[in-house]
Amino acid sequence: MSERMEKNEKTTSDQSAEISKTPQKETPAPKPKKDPRDRLYKPKGRPLTMSSSPYSQTKDNVPKIMWCVSLALTPAVIGAVVFFGWKAVFMISTSILAAMVTELVITRIRRQPDTLDDGSAFLTGLLLALTLPPTFPVSGCVLGSVFAIAIGKQIFGGLGCNIFNPALLGRAFLQASFPVKMTTWVLPRYADMNAYTGATSLDTITGATPLGLLKYEKIFTHIKPLFIGNVGGSLGETSALALLAGGIFLLILRHADWRIPVGFLGSVAVFGGIFWMVDPAIYPSPLFHLLSGGLLLGAFFMATDMVTSPITIKGTWIYSIGAGLILVIIRLFGGLPEGVMYSILLMNGLTPLINRFTRPKFFGEARA
Repeated sequence: MSERMEKNEKTTSDQSAEISKTPQKETPAPKPKKDPRDRLYKPKGRPLTMSSSPYSQTKDNVPKIMWCVSLALTPAVIGAVVFFGWKAVFMISTSILAAMVTELVITRIRRQPDTLDDGSAFLTGLLLALTLPPTFPVSGCVLGSVFAIAIGKQIFGGLGCNIFNPALLGRAFLQASFPVKMTTWVLPRYADMNAYTGATSLDTITGATPLGLLKYEKIFTHIKPLFIGNVGGSLGETSALALLAGGIFLLILRHADWRIPVGFLGSVAVFGGIFWMVDPAIYPSPLFHLLSGGLLLGAFFMATDMVTSPITIKGTWIYSIGAGLILVIIRLFGGLPEGVMYSILLMNGLTPLINRFTRPKFFGEARA
């Protein structure tokens, strides 16, 4: 009896040992139930990143701002047609068309929604054309627009991600590629008008810009032609009257930060005025600085680009005053007669650094 019980116990112990050696399957944990509301919060594409305050509190959207800026350039376009003829219309139309086609092709290649409706490509082509000489070839307008959209804008990720102003970057490319053609100027159609008959010559007369005359020949241009626009220069920079009308319209609509043109123009007047008071026979007056070249076009329509300019109040003053100082240095002491393009592009490159050091402190934030 005892032997039978011992055998049963041994058999039971062996079975339990075998059971313990056999790997047991773990019971899977129950899957959490999916909340249908989770799909509302699931991010698509790149995560949203936000910088520190301040934020722009406005009801205006990107298309409205872009098309209003283009509308504000209407007086400059009219002035270009009046002073330089139908060649200006052809150049402007070609530049705009090339910019929009490039935008459409790249967005299709990247499989992104079409962005032609926002007006940014239209504005880029328009601004680029207004910075070109009247005799510049149309093929160059196409190349500049393609470079401005592809390299100046889309390569950074599209609108809102670009570091530099696309139109100015396109002009810088053309300046490096066609230096002679970019510095060949003609006088407006009415510059050689006969005082007695009112007739004009049918031939194109080559002439220097007011800044070129001052730089290389030490000849000062009168203020009245600068204000009206009957001087040599780029398509959209000759008439200060037209640019002031468009710039004031832009500021009234509050589609541009007034601090940038005020700081830009004010710093040029102050720094230029200092040298003028030292020696008026050599250095031009502050009014000449303000009305000549592409200063008004750059101050109102390019330096105020919301993407490439600082977002803080202190930063906008640093940005605009710095651009004005660089411009005066280039005009008076540089090898080129004009420096609006370079001054704005240099400050565009410093904008992220300016934003970083001028951002407001958070409440309770400790100093590093």
